[in-house]
Amino acid sequence: MSTHPLPSDDRGTTSRLREAFLAAEFTADGLLELLGASSYAALARNETVPALRATRGGSTLEVLVRLFLLQRSVPRPQAGAALPLAAALEAGWLLPAEGDEVRASVDVRPYSGPAGQDWWIVSDAGCGVGGAGGIGDRASDVVLGVGGASTTLAGITVRTPVRRALDLGTGSGVQALHAAQHAAHVTATDVNPRALRCAGLTLALSGAPAPEARQGSLYAPVADDEPFDLIVSNPPFVITPPGQEGARLVYREGGLRGDDVCRSLVRNAADHLAEGGYCQMLANWQHVAGEDWRDRLRSWLPAGCDAWVVQREVQDVTQYAELWLRDAGDHHGPGYAARYDAWLEEFERSGTEGVGFGWITLRNSGAADPAVTIEEWAHPVEQPLGGTVVEHFERQDFLRTYDDAALLETRFRLAEGVLQEQIGPPGAEDPEHVVLRQSRGMRRASQVDTVGAGFAGVCDGTLPAGRILDAIAQLVGEDREALRSRTPEAIRLLVEQGFLLPEEG
Repeated sequence: MSTHPLPSDDRGTTSRLREAFLAAEFTADGLLELLGASSYAALARNETVPALRATRGGSTLEVLVRLFLLQRSVPRPQAGAALPLAAALEAGWLLPAEGDEVRASVDVRPYSGPAGQDWWIVSDAGCGVGGAGGIGDRASDVVLGVGGASTTLAGITVRTPVRRALDLGTGSGVQALHAAQHAAHVTATDVNPRALRCAGLTLALSGAPAPEARQGSLYAPVADDEPFDLIVSNPPFVITPPGQEGARLVYREGGLRGDDVCRSLVRNAADHLAEGGYCQMLANWQHVAGEDWRDRLRSWLPAGCDAWVVQREVQDVTQYAELWLRDAGDHHGPGYAARYDAWLEEFERSGTEGVGFGWITLRNSGAADPAVTIEEWAHPVEQPLGGTVVEHFERQDFLRTYDDAALLETRFRLAEGVLQEQIGPPGAEDPEHVVLRQSRGMRRASQVDTVGAGFAGVCDGTLPAGRILDAIAQLVGEDREALRSRTPEAIRLLVEQGFLLPEEG
C-alpha cells in the first residue's frame, strides 16, 4: 500500500492549527478529561472503540479527536467550526471524503512536554502509537508516532543546555522536539525522507524551531559536521532474518545483519561527540551461546568514552520473533509459519539464544581508563532519569580520582529517599539481612552488613568517612586499622550506585 502526500509545513497554517487545538483543548490534559482514564489508556494501546463512544456529542474537541486520532470522516460544517477549514484543506492536513465530509491526512496526537508544554506529534494515519496494533499492509516508509520506547528515551536523556544536538533516526521527531527545548541547534536525520517531513511537521505544529533535516543512514549525513554535544537515537534495531532487512518497515529495520546497527552506532559515536558530550540510545543485542552478553557490549565501546549500559529485558528467540511479527501485522495469513521459521533459522545459525533490550549512554570523557558500567536492571525506575544519568557519571569521575586514603578523608551524606529494611525471623535479636533501598531514580536495593548499615546511617556530611569508621570500630570492638582497610570497597559500591554522595568542599 502506498502512502499519500504529507501536509505542507507552512508555519502560518501550523500556527493557526495550533491556536485552534489549544482553543478546543485538544491537548493531553483535554483528552484525559474528555475520554476518562479508561478510554484514554485504551487509546494509548491503539484501541479506538471506547474513544469513539466518548466522542459522539459533536463538540469541537470531539470533532478533532475523531478526525486526527480516530481517523473518522466528519461533516465539513463540524470541521469548519473546530479549525480553519480552508487553510487545512489547502495545506493538506484535511482531505475531501465521501459526500460533504472531510478526513485527516495524518495522525496528530497531543503530547505533554516535560514542563507541561502542549505539543502534537505527527505520524501516518492510524500509526500514532509507535509499534502498537500491527502495521499490516502499509507501505515500507510508514512513519510511526510515540510509543513506549520513545518516551523511555526521552525520559533518560540528559537535559542540560547544549549548543548542538543530533536526533539520529528521528522518525516522527519527538526526540528532536525535546532537544529543541535545550539545544541551540538541532539536526534530525533519517534514511526515510517521509520521516524527516513528519518530524518537521511535529516541530512546526508544536511551535519549536525547525530542525536541520538530513537524509541518510547512521552517521553518514553528519560525517563532515562539527561534533555534537548530545546525540540521541531510537534506531531501527530490530534483528531480522537475511533477505528481510529493511525490505518492509524502514522505521524498525536498519538493513544490517543481527545487532550490527546498534554496534555501529555505539562504536562510531566518539567520532561525532564533542568533549564531555553524551550519546544516548535504545538498543537490542544478541545473547549468543557461549558468550557473556556483557563482553559483547564491552567490545562495542569506543575508546575515550565512559559508558553506562542497562539491560532492561531479555526475550527468548520465540518471544522476540512473535513480537515483531505481530508488530508488522504478519501474525495473520498463510505465510505466518514460514516467516516465523525464517526468524528461528537465522537465530539458530548465529547461535542466538535470546535478545536483550536496554539503554546505552556514552560520555566522551577522553579518559585513558574509561569508567564502564554494564548491568541488568529489570525493576521499575522513576522517570525522568536524565538527572540521574548525569549524577552517575559525576560519581564515576569522583571514584576514579580518589584513592582509598582520599576516600576516607571525604565526607558523605545519604542520598535522599534511601530507606533501610531489616529482614529476619520475628523476635530475632539481630536481622539476617540489612538492605538499603532507594525510593527515587533507579530504585536500587543493596544488601549491606551491620557496619555498612551503621556507616550509611551516620553519613550526614559532617564527619569524614575515616572518623566514622573509627567510631564504629570502637563500638563493635573491631581493630581500627583492619576496618579502615576492608571498608573502602563497600563505600565505593554505595557511592557508585548512588546511595552515598560525596559532600563538596
